[in-house]
Amino acid sequence: MTDETRAAAPDDAAFMRRALSLAERGWGQTAPNPMVGAVVVRDGVVVGEGWHARYGAAHAEPQALADAGERARGATMYVTLEPCNHRGQTLPCTDAILAAGIRRVVAATHDPHTIAAGGAERLKAAGIAVDIGVEEGAAREFNASFFHAQASDRTFVRLKLALSLDGALTDAARSHAWLTGPAARREVHRFRADSDAVAVGIGTVLSDDPLLTVRDVEAPRVPPKRVVFDTSARLPLTSRLVRTARETPTLVVCWAPDPTHAAALEHAGVRLVHAATLADALVALRGEGIRSMLVEGGAALAASVIQEQLADRLIIFRSPIVLGAGALNAFAAVPAAAVETARRWRVVEMRRLEDDQMTVFAPPA
Repeated sequence: MTDETRAAAPDDAAFMRRALSLAERGWGQTAPNPMVGAVVVRDGVVVGEGWHARYGAAHAEPQALADAGERARGATMYVTLEPCNHRGQTLPCTDAILAAGIRRVVAATHDPHTIAAGGAERLKAAGIAVDIGVEEGAAREFNASFFHAQASDRTFVRLKLALSLDGALTDAARSHAWLTGPAARREVHRFRADSDAVAVGIGTVLSDDPLLTVRDVEAPRVPPKRVVFDTSARLPLTSRLVRTARETPTLVVCWAPDPTHAAALEHAGVRLVHAATLADALVALRGEGIRSMLVEGGAALAASVIQEQLADRLIIFRSPIVLGAGALNAFAAVPAAAVETARRWRVVEMRRLEDDQMTVFAPPA
């Protein structure tokens, strides 16, 4: 517990994990708000559940209270984020909690948003028992980009790499065959759906001519923008990204573009973002409304993100194949480090996807 000395009830963690699983139903639909889930429990039995389904729609707490009805009076509410205490597109959740007669509120973590915060203090002032901190680590990780956005002026970066067992991005022939299976590829699209932008380097565009759209999963409320890191703004006018730039916002991060080609890109609907460094680019992209970004490659861009310590999460999809000599190693361009001084990443999630293994790492604190 972070606020009170009162010990958590034995079932608090289990009910909070249920609330977190409900929150996930808002994946890709709630930004710029966080995903939130709520559970109402009376006499050890769940009597109401709710989640924030879509930006602008009712929050998780009133949804759960409506589901519980009169059974909410005297009950405990579990919610993955401190109830809001301000009037935005919906009424304050604290109003609904007080009106419903909830006896105790258990929140996973405080709301860092300066406008929405303060719900816990208001509830305590009204005589409701409030506990903060149950499953806090899981809740903060679940909405990591939201928490990052409250404390930083740059874009939150998730770097995704699909690798062989021996750490290669592709084989010696530089073929375009998939390393991972369908389940892993669907998970990548799920990450895209939860991002404000999907980014690649110009080498990937020249090699693969990608669209960088969301497919095979539920469409996000707002399709992610496409970002190309391209110092000279060489992005071909015939590329699929340029041809669809008026349909899906497309940005090129550059520094020394050819004026004629740059003008042609802008005429086609591409927005140029000028930045001298990768760090400057992330600040500029945040200014473009991109709070979270999934970086998908290639090797040079990935190496720069890691070398400059700008990856907030590293997502590795490992395929059970060995590509051997001549294969393109994902980290070949990263400067050497001694074992004793190398940064140790923290594992925050591991999951098997058919034959592939997904591991999500966070950098050292």
